[in-house]
Amino acid sequence: MASFRPLHDRVLVRRVKEEEKTKGGIIIPDTAQEKPQEGEIVAVGPGARDEDGERIEMDVKAGDRILFGKWSGTEVKIDGEELLIMKESDIMGVIETKAAKKAAA
Repeated sequence: MASFRPLHDRVLVRRVKEEEKTKGGIIIPDTAQEKPQEGEIVAVGPGARDEDGERIEMDVKAGDRILFGKWSGTEVKIDGEELLIMKESDIMGVIETKAAKKAAA
């Protein structure tokens, strides 16, 4: 993938594929599936600046798994891969796995 660095408080996100079957085993065709609202951060900008010009550190980092709003971000194609660019404020939260919680403790 080409090197891409978002500016300010923007992040580059790869959507995570959702399960193509329901819990009951029914396969959902591509045309009926909604785009996932879950993704993995590929790249992070350096952060926005406050009124005094000081850098505001980002709360997310590359590799974080996140949830975002249904209509969040701008779809872009980089090296043939569909990705999203969005502001950090469009991210609703970071999904923490059990393994990540144990490593942090």
